[in-house]
Formats: sequence, structure tokens, C-alpha cells
Amino acid sequence: MPILIIACIMLLLLCIRLIIYIARLRHSMNDIKNELMLTRDADYNRQLTVDLLDNTLSEMTAELNRNLDYQKKLKERSEAAELSLKQSVSDIAHDLRTPLTVISGNLQMLSQEAAFSPAAMEYIRASREKCAAMKLMADDFFELSVLESDSSAVQTERVNITNELMQFIADNEAVIRNNKLVPDITFPDKSVFAMADRVLLSRMLGNLLNNVVKYADGSFGIQLVEESGGASVVFSNSIDDRQIDAERIFERTYRADKARSGSGAGLGLYIVKLLAEKQGGLVFSYKENNVLYIGVRLKKAE
Repeated sequence: MPILIIACIMLLLLCIRLIIYIARLRHSMNDIKNELMLTRDADYNRQLTVDLLDNTLSEMTAELNRNLDYQKKLKERSEAAELSLKQSVSDIAHDLRTPLTVISGNLQMLSQEAAFSPAAMEYIRASREKCAAMKLMADDFFELSVLESDSSAVQTERVNITNELMQFIADNEAVIRNNKLVPDITFPDKSVFAMADRVLLSRMLGNLLNNVVKYADGSFGIQLVEESGGASVVFSNSIDDRQIDAERIFERTYRADKARSGSGAGLGLYIVKLLAEKQGGLVFSYKENNVLYIGVRLKKAE
């Protein structure tokens, strides 16, 4: 009987010790999880620092640290390669802009000569058109590389969006008329204010108008909407039977009609997205009754 009691006591002590060990093990695993979360948030610029009493866990933590070092090196290589690619794109785009400008100027001067046959003039016209398309692509890639590599914060201010939009429409009246478009403009009765950068705002509106010029037929809409959280500028145009994925149009290089022979590299709306985000805003798009709506929402004026 005493032997049985002693055995039960020893078994109880063993169970208590096992429970304590499991509790400490769970605590150590939780510490490792928290350390991994901190390391992830720090972009792998730290290692796990956990006091462990179990040799197996200590070895596992050391192996995790070695893997974190490897991930950090991979991340640094990836960032360096991406930066190098962006710089290469920027350099190539910059180098292309000057000769394309010269070629375009020379072709324009040639088109003013009367000595060429009608067939030669048609070749010159086609060359000027393709040259302009290439220059637009180079400009888009150059602007994109600058935007993606510039991480500096944009200083926004309280801007009268109504006045800026009215001035933009007036400045681009010739563009709208030359493309035989009629704008349907809708403004609130009072001025609308939002936080924005005037230069970036103008560039966004320019890209949105360029998109309308490419795809609108006859008319398009410009709507300014005041909202509780800010203000939205929405461009709209009929899309007929074209298959357009409204959820993807802000992706890089997405083109609604790949067979279309329009100019540009399909970066205009992606650049709008980057410019909006730099100002703390966002972009949105949707289709309704064969009409495509593309908008920019800016933060409420302080």
C-alpha cells in the first residue's frame, strides 16, 4: 500500500512538472510568434531575441534567424534590381525624348514643303503620327519611373476644386473641340474644397481627359461631387459594346482594347492612381448602362 501511495505521488509530481514544462513551452512559442511579427514589421532588419530554456527551441530560433538573414538579403537584392530597372527605364525614356522631338520637328518642316507628291506627304503624315505616339510612350514611362521612385511626401493644401476644374476645362477647350466632343458638366451650387496639390491635380485631370479623348464618341461627362469625406471628380463616357473590366483599368499597362491603334502605353490611368495616392486620395471606376465612370476621390479640406 505505501508503495502504491508513493507511486501515485511520484506520478502526480511528474504530471505537475510536465504541465509546467508545457506551459513554459507554450509561452516560449508565443514569444517566438511575437518576435516574428516584430521582425516582419521591421522589414527583417532585426533578429529574434527570445530567452529559451529548451535546447530544441533554441536551435529552431537560431535556424529562424539564419532564414531571416537570407530573406533580408533576398529583399535587398530584389529592391536593388527593381531600382536598377526603374532607373534604366527612366534613362531610356529620357534618352528617347530628345531624338523623337527632333524627328517630329523635322517631319513637321518637311510637311510644309510643296515639292513632295501626295504619296510622299501621306508617308510623312503617318511618320509624324507614329513619332508622336512613341514620344507619348516615352513621356509616360519617364513620368512613371519618377513617380514610383519618389517616396517623398506631398504637401497638400486646401484647394478650391470647383475653380481648378473650371480653369482646366477652359484651358483644354481647344482639345475638346478638336476631337469633336461635347462635355456635359455637372457642378454643385457652391464651391467644393478638398486637400490636394494643384500641380498633381492638373496632371490627373489631364490624364483623365486623354482617356476620354481616346474612347469617347460625341460627348462625355465631368461631374464634381461633394461628399462627407471629401470631394470626387468623375469623368464618364459611353463604352458601346467594348469589353472593359472596370476593376482592372487602373492596373499598369491595362488597355481596354488591345487591337486599338491608339497612342500611349496604357499607363495614363495607372499614373492617375499613383498621383491620387500621393495626395492621400483614391481612385474608383464602375460601369452602368453602357457608361464607364472613372473618378478620383480627394480628402476633405481641413
